Order: sequence, then structure tokens, then C-alpha cells
Amino acid sequence: MPTPAEILDMTASLMNDTRKTKFTHKACLPYFNMSLRSLQEEFELNNIPATNEVSAVLNVPSGTDTIAIAGTTPVYPADLVEIRQLWESTEGLNQWIPMRREIFIPHYLENNTQLSQFLIWAWISNEIRLIAANANNDLKLDYIKSIFATIDDNNFDTDLGASFKTIFNYLGFKTAAYCSMFIGENPTRAVALNEEANSSLTKSLGISIKGQQTIGVRRRPFMQAYKRRGVI
Repeated sequence: MPTPAEILDMTASLMNDTRKTKFTHKACLPYFNMSLRSLQEEFELNNIPATNEVSAVLNVPSGTDTIAIAGTTPVYPADLVEIRQLWESTEGLNQWIPMRREIFIPHYLENNTQLSQFLIWAWISNEIRLIAANANNDLKLDYIKSIFATIDDNNFDTDLGASFKTIFNYLGFKTAAYCSMFIGENPTRAVALNEEANSSLTKSLGISIKGQQTIGVRRRPFMQAYKRRGVI
């Protein structure tokens, strides 16, 4: 499986610096991480399945109206980027009911614990806001997660795993494009490398998107008799 070192070796080769005299691993590392962040955004925008996740059950004590990444009970997953759907159940029953997302929690429901369910939720200041219920409830999140950890100079030889096999070329070309622009100050070369990166990205996204196309399409036959039946 690929390692950051192998991808950065490719980057150096694309810069005609196979011996890495100028485009060392350490010099190219910030641009490699920029490429990872760019790829994360592309995966999120294209709803690539690798970014989809379902949380563990979150037990929410009665009276709770806020769930944050830290400092609340419970906290939401640290890798959460965007919530697709929030589900609730009476504590321990696993009878999941979808909750409705609102822009804000209605003010007349603030500080109101007359309901045993949440029913609605809002995403405000990177926090899940709820109507405080008068009973313990369970929550489950369908969400988009961050899948690319930042690489530092202590883990150049870390096995990145199978998920990186189809994005190896993209990361090599994209990192080289950034390095060409900001280290080599060669915008012409950067444009050419970026085109190669985009081509590799299209192929990588296509592999994943094609796997989601499970709905068959019945094509209309092309023949004169078909047209004469009055079908346009």
C-alpha cells in the first residue's frame, strides 16, 4: 500500500529532482497536506461513499439542548464534517425516528422540557442544538466524515491503506503542481501538472461514482416502427 514517502518521491520526479536535492520530503510536505484537503473537499462534493459514516449511539441525558465536539455530554464524532440525517429513539429501544432539521430552534421552545422527544434539531456554531427533553434519549447520526489525516514529518513511511490506491497519482500530480507554483515559481509547469491531477481525479471519482450507478435505464429502441406507434 502507498506511503507519503512514495507519493512525495513521485512529486520530486515530476519536478525533475529524483534525488530530492531541492524538492525534499520535508519541503513538499505542506503542499502534500494541501492536496489532501483539496481531495477531501472533492470527495464531499461528489458524495463519495468513503466519506459516509454512521455514528455509534449517543445517549443524551434529559435536559440536554446542545451537543458539541467537546465539553458536552455526549459529544459528536471528531471526524464529523456535515450531518446528513439525525435520528432519535427512546433510550435503549433502537426504534429510530428521523428528526427534522431547522435553521434555528423556535424561541418559544427554549427552556421547555415538556416533551419527551427532540423532534427537531439545528446546526448552529458547529453545534447540534435541540429542544431539551424531559427524558433520556438516544441519537444516531448519518454524516460525512473527514477521511484524510494530516501527515507530519514523523510518518513519511506510514502505510496509508487501500483507500489511497486510486488517488496515488492525483496526490503526486497535485502536490507537484503546488510545489511548481510556490517553490519552483513556474506557473506554466504548474498548469500542466494540475491538468494531469484533474485527469487523475476524474478517473478516481469515476471509479467510485460508477459503483453507485445500480439503477438500470431502459433505452428506447431506435427504429421506424417504434416512431410510427406515436412515441416521440
